Amino acid sequence: MVDSPTTGTRGNLAVLFGGSGFVGRHAVRQLAAGGWRIRAAERRPDLAGHLQPMGDVGQIHAIQANVRFEPSVRRAVEGADAVVNLVAVLAESGRQTFRELHVEGARRIARAAREAGARALVHISAIGADVHGGSKYARSKGEGEAAVLAEFPGAIILRPSIIFGPEDAFFNRFASLASRSPFMPLIGGDTRFQPVYVGDVAAAISAVLAGRAKPGTVYELGGPEVLTFQALLERTMDYSEQRRPLLPIPFALAKLGAALSKPLPLSLRPLTVDQVRSLQHDTIVSAKATEDGRTLAGLGIAAPRAIESVVPGYLTRFRPKGQFATYRG
Repeated sequence: MVDSPTTGTRGNLAVLFGGSGFVGRHAVRQLAAGGWRIRAAERRPDLAGHLQPMGDVGQIHAIQANVRFEPSVRRAVEGADAVVNLVAVLAESGRQTFRELHVEGARRIARAAREAGARALVHISAIGADVHGGSKYARSKGEGEAAVLAEFPGAIILRPSIIFGPEDAFFNRFASLASRSPFMPLIGGDTRFQPVYVGDVAAAISAVLAGRAKPGTVYELGGPEVLTFQALLERTMDYSEQRRPLLPIPFALAKLGAALSKPLPLSLRPLTVDQVRSLQHDTIVSAKATEDGRTLAGLGIAAPRAIESVVPGYLTRFRPKGQFATYRG
């Protein structure tokens, strides 16, 4: 085993909190290919069996841990060379609150990683994270970053924009909505985003653990295109071969509708009030981050994947005549 992630990775132990999730599974695949031993810390390790085929026999192991309970976090990071925190929610539900997961959970992980002697800590945040942000989500992400750096000053923060990929909650969600709704709600059509491919976010995590990032630094991750929310909806409909009229909805009306839908299960709610607030702010890489080299390019990822090279392939299942319609004679 090597002494530091900067001099090699083969045989080192990386603990990933939330490793079985959307970004986590791609990160596990990348790190396993680089020779890391992987410990996926999960609330439900029995549901993480899909990770094991991504590596050699015994290379990937899932254990039980809940970031709301510090003893389980401490057990999870024992012997770790590197720790990655991927735990996040887009909307609160029950005890899974922004404060408990994004702030206190992140603090527990950082503290445990430092006390366990981990040499590297990667914390996944989000572009727009700000303790004074316009949404509760953004504020909790900003407070979480501060908590992590207070406990582990050398931690590296990665802030992605919207992340896309086959299992994403953005393009799939709106393609599904287009298949069921007579119109597409357009809230904040001019708000800008810089979607980044999940594989490129995983590559950034791998690059950080390989020693290509400056400790204690915040990196902003965005793809090659900056697009408005309206443009993203139009592309979603084009790729899924569905055409629905766009219905502009003022923010005030959207917040009212979101508030009225609060009694419904989270899976049935179009948007929460906090998500509507988030749509009032751009989610793009800042000019300062680009100038300082705190981007994908600064981590050695010079050609990030574009939306059109990935998204059409997994939205075919939403096409009205089926995903194999183009192959029929």
